[in-house]
Amino acid sequence: MKYPRIHTSLPGPRAAAMIALDHSFVSPSYTRLYPLVADSARGLWVSDPDGNVFLDFTAGIAVCSTGHCHPRVVQAIKDQADRLLHMSGTDFYYTPQILMAQKLASLKPVEGDAKVYFGNSGAEAVEAAFKLARRHTRRELNIAFFGAFHGRTMGALSLTASKTIQKKNYNPMVPGITHVPYPNCYRCPWGLSHPACGLACVNWLEEMLFRTTVPPEEVAAIFVEPIQGEGGYVVPPAEFHVELSKLARKYGILLVADEVQSGMGRTGNMFAMELFGVTPDIVAVAKGIASGLPLGAMIAPAQIMDWEAGSHASTFGGNPVACAAALATIQLLQESLMANARTRGAQLQQGLLELQKEIECIGDVRGRGLMIGVELVKDRATRERAGDRRNAVIQQAFRRGLLLLGCGENTIRFCPALTISEEETNVGLEIFAEALRAVEA
Repeated sequence: MKYPRIHTSLPGPRAAAMIALDHSFVSPSYTRLYPLVADSARGLWVSDPDGNVFLDFTAGIAVCSTGHCHPRVVQAIKDQADRLLHMSGTDFYYTPQILMAQKLASLKPVEGDAKVYFGNSGAEAVEAAFKLARRHTRRELNIAFFGAFHGRTMGALSLTASKTIQKKNYNPMVPGITHVPYPNCYRCPWGLSHPACGLACVNWLEEMLFRTTVPPEEVAAIFVEPIQGEGGYVVPPAEFHVELSKLARKYGILLVADEVQSGMGRTGNMFAMELFGVTPDIVAVAKGIASGLPLGAMIAPAQIMDWEAGSHASTFGGNPVACAAALATIQLLQESLMANARTRGAQLQQGLLELQKEIECIGDVRGRGLMIGVELVKDRATRERAGDRRNAVIQQAFRRGLLLLGCGENTIRFCPALTISEEETNVGLEIFAEALRAVEA
């Protein structure tokens, strides 16, 4: 495909029939901003049951890192499916899980010799990190950040502070978690400019929080996203992570990096923390790790992952087929896709910055690699958020054949597959510009 092809109303008749069936049988808790029914996909192109073809700048929420149905990943899945579909790693050994653990450890996301716990999702990886931090340190308190999204299971949800709807009617949460400000250079909670904003957030932790309400010697871990995902694709000043790491080490607190969305090549590095020159104590990964198959992993040094047999486990975590897909994915990332993420990310970000000069409602363009956010505002001077306008732009883009997602209150996230070409990047920019102009008009 060179360009999206939309030849019916949206949704078309077949898609509309499936949506009606969905409404009858599928949980209403899911969020669907527009009526896309995915029927088949290759690379960055998704077809619906009516034959409409869309350019996908979502990658299944940053999951299909090698694009939809990459032939090498599909072949790895087929080969493994012919050999072994399942043999729970909780109670038995099997080669794909062992090799996948070895591969993740070889990437050196943490210091020293690493060990890996496997689950099925980002939330499970965070839950495992949450439990391990408490068990290893024998401390009960934890710190997370406003705007953070760590998952929807009860422990991960307790660390989350993204939207109230995610916690509504589920209280009480897991106790002992304190949320603190995350540095946003466009909307600094302290009214400061870069890099003072990042330093202020860390200083406030020590000078106010630790002095008045939270004894640091009782804090097990600080959970942080290197770049906030659901919170708005917020990129903090590099100094923030450097100073946060120093603070954690000063008080014997574990630094847990939630790399679920930012990791596995998304920013042009295998892990986003590499951008800031910081090595965390524990890393949680998922999403792009297996190109669409369910897999999550929690990685920690052997001396921290000191729990005994039976402390934590997962029946399906590290499934042989998912691990085979992940091994193929990492090989592709290392061969060329991380480099492509840097190149195409620079192209995409430059194109968006050019649009910002023309279109008044673009308040901020930020990101690293192919993790880019565009914040829409009503007025650049006041920076008043324009959430409704953001949603309208996403709808207009969909009608023109471009799939986008929101994040935060008023940000559009750009997280296409890392296989994206120069031409596909330009087509996406062209359609996005058309959608913006239609809403502005």
